[in-house]
Amino acid sequence: MGYKVAAAEATDRMPPALPSPHALRDACSDFARDAAREIMRIYAGDLGERTKADKSPVTDADHAAEEIIVRGLRALTPDAPVVAEEEMAGGRVPKLNGGPFWLVDPLDGTKEFIKRNGEFTVNIALIEAGKPTLGIVLAPASDTLWRGAAGLGADKSERGGPFAPIQTRPAPANGLTACASRSHAIYSDLDIWFRSNNLTVADRVQAGSSLKFCLIAEGKADIYPRFGPTNEWDTAAGQGVLEAAGGEVVTTDGRPLAYGKPGFGNPHFIARSKAAR
Repeated sequence: MGYKVAAAEATDRMPPALPSPHALRDACSDFARDAAREIMRIYAGDLGERTKADKSPVTDADHAAEEIIVRGLRALTPDAPVVAEEEMAGGRVPKLNGGPFWLVDPLDGTKEFIKRNGEFTVNIALIEAGKPTLGIVLAPASDTLWRGAAGLGADKSERGGPFAPIQTRPAPANGLTACASRSHAIYSDLDIWFRSNNLTVADRVQAGSSLKFCLIAEGKADIYPRFGPTNEWDTAAGQGVLEAAGGEVVTTDGRPLAYGKPGFGNPHFIARSKAAR
């Protein structure tokens, strides 16, 4: 009898099941598109630029997009905590409960947004057992949406058109195409790392925000080493897309980049196709 009571109490403490992966993917795609419309409305006028306590820039679009996404996620999955960049900056740090949680970067690439170069994205990721099992990356300026979900693969839609599957490519015979951050690239450090790992780089491409993960996911690039500070909301959605497309994101000692770490900071990492090892 006591066992039955204990089992019932344990069941009561289990978080409710999430909606299906298809339902989550479609709903988050809608949230990202709603946020993108608001971002582009602000992009056309006064950005409301200001500086946060950590000296990084923020705009009206960051806050407006985050409000749309967080409201949607909390209605969709009331029991899953939402870790969102601007809420975190304001000191609103959710308590993780050991179950699934969301990571949201409503406007990744704020510096690129301010420069008006189009290289900024909306990022939404679902984390389960420390891994991104769903990633949504939307580039509002080009209206391009990349999605990846465990078990469903990865796909891409351009300008509201139909989704087409994407996947990483084999390593090119003449060498890899390496991605670097538009705002943080230090080529001397990257060159040393490539040489020490016996990797031949034939071409380089610079891109802002999480676009670098998506370039690898759709077979337009091969590798993106990042040897600078990032937060989990910067990388989770891109990692979700890349892994669903056949790639991987690992730390410099070869371990998968994991989520839910104290402080939500990331170590150095390498995003790559599995052929670019």
